[in-house]
Amino acid sequence: MQKNGAMRTGLAALVCGAVAVTLSACGGSAGGSGTKGHAGSDGAAARTSAPPVDPRRIPDVGDKLQRKIPSESRQVLAVYGEGKDSANSTVVLYTKSGSTWKKSRSWAAHNGKKGWTTDHHEDDKRSPVGVFTLSDAGGVLDDPGARLPYTQSEDFQAPHYWAKSHWHDFDYVIAIDYNRLKGNPPDDPTRPWGDEKGGGIWLHMDHGSGTSACVSLSKPAMEYLLRTLDPDQHPVVVMGDKADLKA
Repeated sequence: MQKNGAMRTGLAALVCGAVAVTLSACGGSAGGSGTKGHAGSDGAAARTSAPPVDPRRIPDVGDKLQRKIPSESRQVLAVYGEGKDSANSTVVLYTKSGSTWKKSRSWAAHNGKKGWTTDHHEDDKRSPVGVFTLSDAGGVLDDPGARLPYTQSEDFQAPHYWAKSHWHDFDYVIAIDYNRLKGNPPDDPTRPWGDEKGGGIWLHMDHGSGTSACVSLSKPAMEYLLRTLDPDQHPVVVMGDKADLKA
């Protein structure tokens, strides 16, 4: 999966919704529910309970996105954004056993510093809502035992003119297959839908605040995902703010 040095020089700068030739920094900065009872004929409140969760579905994901999860997928990483304009989210890994989805792990995370969008464009600082495959990984650090194809290279190193808190953002990355060619290192600059639709959307290391469009997690979370996401299980990410996820 490595490309020669001449072709790769500077390509790692294509991340988190940055322009195709230069890098923009990835940031600066579920529980149960019930329904209210209604008054009965005797004036008392009649309690109703929430409908049971269907184990054959990813929780809190509506039909629109549920239908886009490939039938062969047996690993789904769900990114639940707190709100349309929020940079805070929760990431949950679900694995499928038979016809049943089971929660494996969950982590606090960050998404685009301006929140989410169903029509992502270059440099809008919002993460794209949707269902995307996860095919390729890489980073500055040596392969930690990734199952996805992993490209190790110093070319992933974040520029040191960025704030020091961002220097390790790309120690580990997993490419989200939004506007990219699968089967290439995450820093490959090719954007099939055109540069205006953005690209370089990754899972990467967290720096404590929102990103330019990526989803960021702690180092232990990234190591776990790299060692767990298996191409034979056809992993995908389902991502968005809670309202759009439920649509």
